[in-house]
Amino acid sequence: MKDVLLDTHIWIWWCTERLDHLSQKALEAINKATNRWISAISIWELCKLVEKKRIIFSISLLDWINRSLLEYNISVAHLEPSICVESCILRNFHADPADQLIVATSRILSIPLVSADKRVQRFPGVKVIW
Repeated sequence: MKDVLLDTHIWIWWCTERLDHLSQKALEAINKATNRWISAISIWELCKLVEKKRIIFSISLLDWINRSLLEYNISVAHLEPSICVESCILRNFHADPADQLIVATSRILSIPLVSADKRVQRFPGVKVIW
């Protein structure tokens, strides 16, 4: 598989080496991918988790983000206009704006999404690896 888009929780689990949280299929897809991506909204989601003290790092948040991107060879898919528009026209998808933007990123860039989120997995409009 050439490209994969990591859902926010997958990015965190993979980069904090909580590999037992990942399915075997997800782990294989991530490890075999030539290009790994996260949506820019995932960075914001992580910042909110740290802000709410649901995640604590031993280094600064910005340092952790930069290290994870560099050390795990992850690129950031920016919120281009086409992705923003797509996120607002997903039919029968739940109302979480971050999930909408992540799914829209997967669709617009034609990249399968690695996600353990059952609501995302049930949506027929995106290819999910889990």
